[in-house]
Amino acid sequence: MRIATWNVNSVNARLATVLEWLEAARPDVACLQEIKCVDENFPREPFESLGYNVETHGQKSYNGVALLSKYPLSDVCRGLPGTDASGFEAEFEQARYIEAVIECPRPVRVGCIYLPNGNPVGTPKFDYKLAWFDRLNAHARDLLAQEEAFTLCGDYNVIPTPADARNPEAWTDDALFQPESRAAFRALNHLGLSEAGALGNQPPGSFTFWDYQAGAWQRDHGIRIDFHLLSPQAADRFRGIETHRDARDMDKPSDHVPVVVELED
Repeated sequence: MRIATWNVNSVNARLATVLEWLEAARPDVACLQEIKCVDENFPREPFESLGYNVETHGQKSYNGVALLSKYPLSDVCRGLPGTDASGFEAEFEQARYIEAVIECPRPVRVGCIYLPNGNPVGTPKFDYKLAWFDRLNAHARDLLAQEEAFTLCGDYNVIPTPADARNPEAWTDDALFQPESRAAFRALNHLGLSEAGALGNQPPGSFTFWDYQAGAWQRDHGIRIDFHLLSPQAADRFRGIETHRDARDMDKPSDHVPVVVELED
């Protein structure tokens, strides 16, 4: 059971690249972030032709998430429960979360996350990031109470430790590396979730994002911000993790690369 997470940075702009990778890697489930289109403009047919069932939670020009599964999907939920810092209903504008149960022989629930970036620090955008983290924490608590196998995977937009950046000094003023962001990520882990990279003993330098600017890819100035957080029941089934670094060198690449977790069926 192979579950991939990948911020594709516009599914329509990079459709050929995404399809090429899916055909080669053949994950059973793919969680896509930053699809950058409304639901009706998502290119369903090419993915369905590869055998995937498709569920989306889109938004015009920005954000947006999608779940692709070779197995049937049930209990599909769009949007994260709760309210934001301003009291508005959760996901009132920003499509950042979709969740479903993958009906494989041993079902697993998958939550696909595109956490807010939060820049610039000191603005409502950073407040929204932290409030979104709070809602995710509360939802994770509810899921853990159900004692089922699940992964909360995606682009967390947080650099948890200095070891997760080639050049941590370059990120000192960025929302991804603020103490509050890192503390929110730790709090999520401390609920009892297992970070798949730690379970798989991934080596330092297992980055998942390289900016398009300043030759970041060529100089390997990467950061690790894409994660799978596994419930205890999913961690019991953990068999390995792969970061598909080569995807950053494909034609018309995303600035992120896929991260694939393997669970026992």
